[in-house]
Amino acid sequence: MRPQFILFGDSITELSFKSGGWGASLTDTYSRKADILVRGYDGYTSRWALFLLHHIFPLNSSTPPVATTVFFGANDAALPGECQHVPLEEYKENLRKIVRHLKADILVRGYDGYTSRWALFLLHHIFPLNSSTPPVATTVFFGANDAALPGECQHVPLEEYKENLRKIVRHLKECSPTMLIVLITPPPIDQEWRRQYATSPHREKAMKLPERTNEVTGIYANGCVEVAKELGVSSVNLWSKMQEIQGWQKKFLSDGLHLTPDGNRVVYEEVVKVLSGAWLSAPEMPADFPHHLEIDPENPAKVFQERCLL
Repeated sequence: MRPQFILFGDSITELSFKSGGWGASLTDTYSRKADILVRGYDGYTSRWALFLLHHIFPLNSSTPPVATTVFFGANDAALPGECQHVPLEEYKENLRKIVRHLKADILVRGYDGYTSRWALFLLHHIFPLNSSTPPVATTVFFGANDAALPGECQHVPLEEYKENLRKIVRHLKECSPTMLIVLITPPPIDQEWRRQYATSPHREKAMKLPERTNEVTGIYANGCVEVAKELGVSSVNLWSKMQEIQGWQKKFLSDGLHLTPDGNRVVYEEVVKVLSGAWLSAPEMPADFPHHLEIDPENPAKVFQERCLL
């Protein structure tokens, strides 16, 4: 299993996954090596954080995080008279309690260069059938590598690609019959850029022709959509959606294959549409713990007791 790092703190931690945020940068640095879980709570102080410890860091966990950042103090340092103010000695003692407890969780599973064929070897590791907490939603985004032309090491024949997607979906449904599954097609290919890449003298095996074409990738995209319809799961046709915009080649693709910030935005918007159209609209989902404005500074335990969190 991949180790977990948990970022535990206030709004500075909660916002750390925004573009350019320190949490997002950590996720990029530890891509495929560790999971970075954000547990940031806007407005919280170290005093209120104590109510969350046993929920975020259960003592009986079989997979405790290997590293945790504790980032409180900005709110504690509010001046006396402010509802968030925590006296210095109490703040220090709260940090001690947090550390003592720790001494006694959108997870990313992206694999550079992988095809749907190789993804099958990961299924039972990432989605164990005996999990007591299977994901409520999963995006499956393979095909860009499968669609490499015959002769390339990543090439997976179309029918095998479709069958691999079927196997992935069936496994996910076995994990949880209610799981929302979203198949995402490969994006379009900017063949001119890929041709430049193929002939680059810096490439280990320079070629005269690109290793991918937009036409072939489109066939794989259609295959992905067909499997989604066949199995009754959702899909996002990224290949078609991106090509609706003039100049998509440079606007959405950084190297003819991978996504620019604008390209990532398209994926985000399309996935959010699917999630919101199901039962996973972010504004309608309950927060895991009370908002800081719901906490009574004179009796902070009250709201946690009301919600059966103590």
